[in-house]
Formats: sequence, structure tokens, C-alpha cells
Amino acid sequence: RGDKIFTGTVKRMDKGDLIVENSRVEGRLRRTEMIPKENFRTGDRVRAMIMEVDLTLRGAPIVLSRSSPEFMIELFRQEVPEIEQGVLEIKSCARDPGSRAKIAVFSHDKRVDPIGTCVGVRGTRINGVTNELAGERVDIVLWSEDPAQFVIGALAPANVSSIVVDEERHAMDVVVDEENLAIAIGRGGQNVRLASELTGWKINIMDATESAAKAASETDAGRRLFMEKLDVDEEIADILIAEGFTSLEEVAYVPIQEMLEIEAFDEDTVNELRTRAKDVLLTMEIAQEGVQSQDDARALIMKARAHWFADDAAAHE
Repeated sequence: RGDKIFTGTVKRMDKGDLIVENSRVEGRLRRTEMIPKENFRTGDRVRAMIMEVDLTLRGAPIVLSRSSPEFMIELFRQEVPEIEQGVLEIKSCARDPGSRAKIAVFSHDKRVDPIGTCVGVRGTRINGVTNELAGERVDIVLWSEDPAQFVIGALAPANVSSIVVDEERHAMDVVVDEENLAIAIGRGGQNVRLASELTGWKINIMDATESAAKAASETDAGRRLFMEKLDVDEEIADILIAEGFTSLEEVAYVPIQEMLEIEAFDEDTVNELRTRAKDVLLTMEIAQEGVQSQDDARALIMKARAHWFADDAAAHE
């Protein structure tokens, strides 16, 4: 009938799985899909998410789950009418079944508080979900289109001091003070793990000392890279680092206008740095490709220099 939650009674056990019956229709709740430490006996009432209908399963074609994020999302949908109405939207959910979960919500109506609405008066709505899930504690997080803000909210109740976003690695370094370090990480890493699953970002928790040490290490590595590969002095390397350059690719291929805006560099310096970076990258690519002949080298060079011509054309438009 389009129902997403199967409600029935335990008919029997089958090799550790529960066979749940509703009006002669049977569903199978595997041990791995139950909430840890919960036990059912014959005749007990059970609610579970319908994950799939597998007609190859003899006698119990409906595959059920109580530990999936989808089950929690559907429970909230039933407890919170504003979700069903489309006023609120559940963006993501992460669970450590039976222990703790995080759910990200967003309001399409600025007048409606998504967190308070999901909690309900005196916690009635969220308690309805928690009671169904063997007391699983649920953190309701305000979803944000700003990834850093979303991660900060997901790490609550820890307070974040600062955050550095690495788009390329899809990771964030989150700095907290000593008092918040254990809270941010959580028991057995639970809080940061759930926050990572909820947001889709790799999250590295560190204190101020670790952050400073990492920043110094990265600065040293960047300085060595530019000094060795571009054959420049420490002053030029430090200017590149201060302007946010972290790789040879960035020096070679960022829009030339961005580099011309650096006060310490004139046009000749910018062009020379870009040429050196492109030459180094080309040499590295030739070595990686294992060029066997002059024709191979010529073809690879022309392919690599296609970027150059595109840059020149853009600069003269």
C-alpha cells in the first residue's frame, strides 16, 4: 500500500533472523539489521523499515531493517507533520544504532524553527523516535549550504575555535580548545565519525598546538617545493605561500590576472614563474608516461602546452 514501515508481530526465529508477520505477509529482520542488544520474543510487536522486496526469499520476501538511517528518517516523518508537508526537509542522517545518531534538517519556511519543530513540545516528537529505537540519543543539526558551518553544527555540543577547508581533499581541519577536544572526538571517536558521515566531509580534530605544528610543517614543505622546483629564493617562495599557492599546478594555471594582482610581483616575474612551473610539470609528465621516442615526446609536449595557448588567448581577450 506504499507503506515504508512494516508493523507486525514476531512469528518465529530463523537462524538468528526474526520472521515478522502482518496479515499473513512475512518480513525478515536479519540479526545484522537489528539494533544491538535488543531482543524480541515470539508475539512481540515489531516496527521496521521495508528495505526491499526479494521474491527469491522463500516465505518472507520483505527485507526489513531497524538499524538503517532510512528507518530513523521515516520515523521522524511520521512524528513530525511538517516533514510530510514539505515545510521541513531531512537532508542526511548518520547512526550508531542503539547509541547515538545525528540528523540534519532544513526549513523551507524561515518562520519555522527546524530543530524545535523536530523536538516538539516537552520533547514529545523526538522522544517518540528515541523510544522506538531502544533509547538511541538523537542530535538534531541545522543543515547549511555552507560546508564549514554545517560541520561546526554537526560537531555539537563541542565548540569550534577555527576551521580550515581543503576542497581538493574534501576534508576539514577543525581546531578546538583543550576543554572541547574530548567532546568533539566523542567516546571511541563516535561524535566526529557521525559528524563526518552526516556532512560527507573528512573531519580532522586537533587542538591549537597540533594546528600550529601542522601549519608550520605545510609551510616548510611548500617553501621547499617552490625553492627546489622553481629555483627561486626563500623570499619568493614565502610570497607564493602567503598568497595561498600550494602546488606547481596553481602557479602554472591559475588565471594570470590573479598573479598580476600580487604587489610584490611584476609581469616579468609572473611570466617567468608560470613558465618554470609549466616546464617542471611537463618534465614530470614525460617521466611518468615513459616516453619511448621523439614522436611520443613531441605529442606529449603539444598536449601539455595546450593549456599555455588557452591561457594566452584568454589573456588577450
